[in-house]
Amino acid sequence: MQSLMIGLEVAAGLLLIYAALCDLASRTIPDGISIVLLCVGVALQSLQGDLPIALMASGLTFAVCSGLWLLGLLGGGDVKLMAASMLVVPAHKTLDFAVLVPLSGGVLALFYLFLGCIVRAPGYRRGRFPLWYRAVLAERWRIARRGPLPYGVAITASAMALFFTRVFAV
Repeated sequence: MQSLMIGLEVAAGLLLIYAALCDLASRTIPDGISIVLLCVGVALQSLQGDLPIALMASGLTFAVCSGLWLLGLLGGGDVKLMAASMLVVPAHKTLDFAVLVPLSGGVLALFYLFLGCIVRAPGYRRGRFPLWYRAVLAERWRIARRGPLPYGVAITASAMALFFTRVFAV
């Protein structure tokens, strides 16, 4: 049972990191990541005996974040990732998660505002460049034009912070 829990926790961590990387690279979070993360979260909460509370917290989170999506304040992928991530964090830490995500998003926004002051848009360059270099150029272009934030990074950072405090507290 313990090895199953550890395997699910590792899977959840890897899915969160992959979601953050996808959001950072393309400003989209594939639905499949959120669906698999939701399934992993349901399995984790079932094993811990906290499934009803976690499902209520996740549903409430989805409803609130959907309202923010309707107002244009969050992307659809962020809404789904936020609700699925609510199932991954421990049930007694859901309020901490709900507070930590906007704080992480604020730090991310301040970081991007700072970068916007010092980064200039790259000029067009011909030639073949490695993937990492093209990603850096694309991010420079987004920052210079004040593009949308990769909020999946803030969601992942918050979930991972609570996830690791649980792992190291044991």
